[in-house]
Amino acid sequence: MLRILIADDHEVAREGIRSLLEAHPGWQVCAEAKDGREAVDLANQLDPDVLLLDIGMPNLNGLDATRQILATKPEARILILTIHDSEQAVREGLAAGAQGFLLKSDAGRDLVAAVEALQNRRTFFTPKVAQIMLDGYLRPNEERDTSGQHILTPREREVIQLVAEGKTTKEIASALKLSVKTAETHRTNLMRKLDLHSIANLTLYAVRNGIVQIY
Repeated sequence: MLRILIADDHEVAREGIRSLLEAHPGWQVCAEAKDGREAVDLANQLDPDVLLLDIGMPNLNGLDATRQILATKPEARILILTIHDSEQAVREGLAAGAQGFLLKSDAGRDLVAAVEALQNRRTFFTPKVAQIMLDGYLRPNEERDTSGQHILTPREREVIQLVAEGKTTKEIASALKLSVKTAETHRTNLMRKLDLHSIANLTLYAVRNGIVQIY
């Protein structure tokens, strides 16, 4: 039995994905998560074989959830789901360690094939995503998008997402199991590191660099 975890903040999307997957013999959806942090917790508890993670989830996005899951469960196979088809999103997904990348618009046609590929320890990319990857590879390095995200630590990425989502310092501290003072220090250091001078600018940085997504 292939055990699958679905993480998406839209209940209707989760239900649609579940129905497609559970129609396949030998596949079981063992859990559903509504945000990236819950996905990480459930992955640690249940040890699913394949995880389907939406990129644009609250509290912890799908890319950072991928990084955290693979840090403790390197054998996990992760398929990234997204409505966005930018080269940056694809490159970030690959850098995070995902083995597949599927546009939600292609899910009805390609979801089963994608999960079958990961089940057999192959990668899967829809033609549109593969073309984005090829275009990025062929383009000279100096023309590629260089967002500077690599200067952020995993903890800093978590903090910037929560700040951009409008969480208070107390709420950030609670979510990350930190003291309020430590959470405030992280936020201050982030703004200094990125040379940003307001929460609005920090939020704009998070949106531009795919740490949070707007719909």
